[in-house]
Amino acid sequence: MFFDRIFDINDKKERVYKRYLNGEWIDGNDEGQTLAIKSPIDGSLVGRIPAMSREEVDEAIASTKDSLQAWAEMPIYERAEIFYAAADLFEKHLDEMAEVLVQEVAKDLASARSEIERTADFLRYTADVGKSMAGEAISGDNFPGGTRNKISYVTRVPLGTVLAISPFNYPVNLAMSKIAPALIGGNTVILKPATQGAISSLHLVEILNRAGLPTGVLNTVTGRGSEIGDYVVTHKGINFINFTGSTEVGRHISKISEMVPLLLELGGKDAAVVLPDADLDFAANNIVSGAFSYSGQRCTAVKRILVQEEVADALAEKLKARVEKLNVGDPWKNAAVVPLIDDKSADFVQGLVDDALNKGAELLTGNKREKNLFYPTLLDHVTKDMEIAWEEPFGPVLPIIRIKSVEEAIEIANASEYGLQSSVFTNNINQAFYIANHLEVGTVQINNKTERGPDHFPFLGVKASGMGTQGVKYSIEAMTRPKAMVVNIQKID
Repeated sequence: MFFDRIFDINDKKERVYKRYLNGEWIDGNDEGQTLAIKSPIDGSLVGRIPAMSREEVDEAIASTKDSLQAWAEMPIYERAEIFYAAADLFEKHLDEMAEVLVQEVAKDLASARSEIERTADFLRYTADVGKSMAGEAISGDNFPGGTRNKISYVTRVPLGTVLAISPFNYPVNLAMSKIAPALIGGNTVILKPATQGAISSLHLVEILNRAGLPTGVLNTVTGRGSEIGDYVVTHKGINFINFTGSTEVGRHISKISEMVPLLLELGGKDAAVVLPDADLDFAANNIVSGAFSYSGQRCTAVKRILVQEEVADALAEKLKARVEKLNVGDPWKNAAVVPLIDDKSADFVQGLVDDALNKGAELLTGNKREKNLFYPTLLDHVTKDMEIAWEEPFGPVLPIIRIKSVEEAIEIANASEYGLQSSVFTNNINQAFYIANHLEVGTVQINNKTERGPDHFPFLGVKASGMGTQGVKYSIEAMTRPKAMVVNIQKID
């Protein structure tokens, strides 16, 4: 098998994955410390990953420093060729990669395959953008008092070693969205995947390795957050941190990282605003897809509906009918609603639902649970005193909040601590732009569900939803810096 060398089989017939250092897969440390990764589907063991020590983290980061100069000096077109080769390998081994995703994070099979395909596309596009990067010459006489005898030649140079911290929900695509722009910009990378999701990420690394990535340019760090989490974030060898995860952890990283530049993709409480003139069937289809696919475990999932009273009953009825038709359960059979990543996540969702019902919300459908499988739940008549109106559930529960006016919708949407995305459903383009201009979010989707991508669009959050802008070109710019060389032309006597 293509991926055989990234793990060993122990006496218990378990897969024990290795750490990746200097282009080689290395067995665990002397203590043999590992972390067990169990499938959210049935609790079965997917494999064991290395619980690395701080000394091993030091070794990984030092290796990237040794490789930095040679990688930064490699012509961009040669880096791009590695990306093209890796994209081909992703497509060639799509089925194997998708199966690992299903097993490890309970993503439905169709979505898992789509994530691998999207990652291949991301690599090719990043290579193309990288090859189009060019310096610029700025004449001194463009500024008052300047002179044509001064010319500034401006290029972009790498920042150094980028720490890429990826989440469980898109362990391949969101890891690559950090790795590829960093590498094409000439940086080296330390990949620290979420513990649940690490196995999928290690498969990603093997593909880059087989595609010809030079030794030391990308190394992996896995282990217990209590042991190495803060250590790697505050390590003096890290020059940039690119993180996707919870707002709580993002705030912590921001506090302890001091002067290291950050790109943070955090939580959201994305609202779908539905006006009376909207196509309600179209809106209902988009909202249900946006709220419940992959059990709502996405930062861009629709997480609350703000609908005007005139059409609230009709919309609620349409939503209920669609939610009750969702396929629930087995990700191997392409269920839209699958087991949540762990029991703790299901407990949190249950707490939000219980709070809402205790405070008078109406249960339209759902509130059924089997361990960490939470059935799609739709709540009506949710009010501002309920936790579900403000908390990000990261699960398959959707509250309907009835509003009296556009201004009330804007007020409630903006009262959230988050500011990732919002949707507006209306046939009045003037109303759409009015609302969009007043929403405090990074992106407003007009007549569409909230979602990430296409990957060359800017993707950003404001307030507690993030810091900095992603998207291929924007990510490359974030992880490089301008360098100016000024030529002073002397007169020849």
